[in-house]
Amino acid sequence: MGLPEVMLAVLWVGLTAYVLFGGADFGGGVWDLLSGGAGTGSRRRELVEHSIGPVWEANHVWLIFVIVLMWTGIPSVFAAVASTLYIPLTLAALGIIARGAAFAFRKVSTRLWQRRLFGATFAFSSVVTPFFLGTAAGAIASGRVPPGIARGDLVTSWANPTSLTAGALAVGTAAYLAACYLTRDAERTGQPDLAEEFRRRALVTGVVVGVLSAAGLLVLHADAPGLFAELTTGRALPFLVLSVAAGVASLPLLWLRRYREVRVTAALAVVGLLWGWGVGQYPVLLPGVTLREAAATTSVLAASLGALAVGAVLLVPSLWWLYATFQREHTAGKEQAET
Repeated sequence: MGLPEVMLAVLWVGLTAYVLFGGADFGGGVWDLLSGGAGTGSRRRELVEHSIGPVWEANHVWLIFVIVLMWTGIPSVFAAVASTLYIPLTLAALGIIARGAAFAFRKVSTRLWQRRLFGATFAFSSVVTPFFLGTAAGAIASGRVPPGIARGDLVTSWANPTSLTAGALAVGTAAYLAACYLTRDAERTGQPDLAEEFRRRALVTGVVVGVLSAAGLLVLHADAPGLFAELTTGRALPFLVLSVAAGVASLPLLWLRRYREVRVTAALAVVGLLWGWGVGQYPVLLPGVTLREAAATTSVLAASLGALAVGAVLLVPSLWWLYATFQREHTAGKEQAET
């Protein structure tokens, strides 16, 4: 395995982390949107806010990581993607900014109309952002981003059946991950009624996402036969099987209220699909462009990967400590409430 392959693997690990952590973060916003009125939905929103509050901004570290590594490691691909897909990417960026600002302002607002305004902005952006990120991913996967600066169609490259299906699947997946995670958070904080409620939501959302995934394969067969063949044959097939098996296993685990285990299977279902796409498309990144052709020079790759290795020594333990500390705070809060 050469430096280009190492770089791509590291990039995909970062993308996986963003999909799992950032995706669940966006999904929390989806459930915030569907929590009901200010009175009936207050406890649901408090659980969502408490779950994502300390880590929501940290999750975007993974997105920055992916962007920077793509920019330095495969600059020609970065230029083609950023220029052809600047409409959905700009809308996604605006969504991230609006979502973060609204989340912060809602926490300090005292008037009901302000909390409603910022809450609506936060929730709406939580749906819009993963949708447009999903349409961009669908455009790349279906080969609608040609090499070169703005060579692809600025609208149909992402407004097509495959991209729109990918956008809807991104929103559904985010909501499913968040519901699975929130069941455990509600149980850990001594709120069994909310755990039961999000369990039902996770079951329904899991079925909907499964149906949408099956329909998506039909869309791919008609709209992007090359991508369909990549996912259903050859190297990508084991990952697709893993995704389906983990997704199916999640439903009985939810039914049995095994909230800790379902976090693992739900994550594996998403990881299997994401890595199936990556492995199936490798080594082609854009139509007619392979990884070796698009990769930066050896000196640039070596310097970038070296800097990442040094940075990871600080970043990974820090993030782990952040998540672990927050989980312990939840448990401590429950124990204090019981005493």
